[in-house]
Amino acid sequence: QVTLVESGGELVQAGGSLRLSCEASGRTFSSYAMGWFRQAPGKERELVAAISSGGSTYYADSVKGRFTISRDNAKNTVYLQMNSLKPEDTAVYYCAASRFSGARQWEDYIYWGRGTQVTVSS
Repeated sequence: QVTLVESGGELVQAGGSLRLSCEASGRTFSSYAMGWFRQAPGKERELVAAISSGGSTYYADSVKGRFTISRDNAKNTVYLQMNSLKPEDTAVYYCAASRFSGARQWEDYIYWGRGTQVTVSS
């Protein structure tokens, strides 16, 4: 069992930056692939970025060059650094864990946090 707790979401102006954190419980964090999803009102949940247990990363086209995912296994934490934020980045951001290295679909993720709200004003 893994419990995930996100933090770092807040209101920010367009062009600004935020760093989201997701702290995991349990001693097997390093073996999981981790992903950041987001869901805006009226839209489907989408994968923003993912990082495998080995450190390989994936980014959605909409955030490439602006967002960076990283992990610190010693701290059981995964981060999402978000730069050059746009109003369309406004959403609830969720952290999730998967046993599959190349997980890209939300169905592949078995543990989820409760989310943190990111609001980008224009």
